[in-house]
Amino acid sequence: MRRFNLAVLAAVTLSTGLTAVPAQAHSGRPLGIENCTTAGCHFDVPPGTYDVKVLLGGDAASSTSISGETRRSLLSETPAAAGGRVSRGFTVNVRTPEGEPTGPDGTPGLDLVLGGSAPALADIKVTRARHTRQIFLVGDSTVCDQPGDPYSGWGQQLPQYLRKGVSVANYADSGESTVTYLSEPRLWATVQPLIRPGDLVLVQLAHNDKTTDEATYRANLETLVAGVREKGGNPVLVTPIVRRWFNSDGTLNNGTALLVNGLGVDHPAVIRSVAAAEGVPLIDLTARTKSLVESLGVEGSKAIYLYNEKRDNTHTSVHGATVYAGLVRDELVAQGLVPAGLVRVG
Repeated sequence: MRRFNLAVLAAVTLSTGLTAVPAQAHSGRPLGIENCTTAGCHFDVPPGTYDVKVLLGGDAASSTSISGETRRSLLSETPAAAGGRVSRGFTVNVRTPEGEPTGPDGTPGLDLVLGGSAPALADIKVTRARHTRQIFLVGDSTVCDQPGDPYSGWGQQLPQYLRKGVSVANYADSGESTVTYLSEPRLWATVQPLIRPGDLVLVQLAHNDKTTDEATYRANLETLVAGVREKGGNPVLVTPIVRRWFNSDGTLNNGTALLVNGLGVDHPAVIRSVAAAEGVPLIDLTARTKSLVESLGVEGSKAIYLYNEKRDNTHTSVHGATVYAGLVRDELVAQGLVPAGLVRVG
């Protein structure tokens, strides 16, 4: 049986059964643990960006993780010694729809879920974020907030690597190409007006550009770069994660695995070329994931993808998405795109 801190149990007792008391966004005061049950918390707040400060720990040794909204990993499993307390903070983006932009609306407000082997929440404070940097994600199903197990996009796992003061606004959407992302009103036309000066916009679109010719693909990437800069944002081009398709010698297939489409368009090569021509930072996730998958080999790499569960060599498991999000985090820090002090290493 999972153990919970007595403060949480007291909060549950004061509420009606296991239903949290809804928080009022207009009060102007921090919203707290009275909005939590043993399973998680609900805060009745409007769309926006919120700072969350948690105090973890209880009378017994504990280990707590926190996810939110549509299965976003906001805090990785964090241990606390018996009787000890551990303070952590993160910033979360709340919006409608809460997951994929073309998906269902989800539930209003901010929902947090307690997880881990022995979760214990001693206290929590939620306040409207005043000074925060936003990382927008423009991508496909390998990046998006996947609605159900066992799927997960790397963008869904990225928030757990960021401290309070920087949030992830994941506008990646399943099935999108550069063509459809630009033409669908709920995607680029919705994202671009939200970009503020200094925001990062990471773009990884390639998996679904299977029939896009090179000139169009290049032009679409240039359009996205120009659109970000028009708003004062900082575009970052990201080459796509590899597909798990091996040659007999243990290397990845130069076509399917490395994202060369049926027209012979080498998507990673075009992205690298556009980044160089436009002076845009490049996260070469194709090269990073290729190296990792080949080092794991045919068997070891199955756990990164959903091969065992779905015979799927394109989409990642929660474990794989977390590993790939770590690669993105490393590049954000190495290239000075996010200050090291705002990033979690573990």
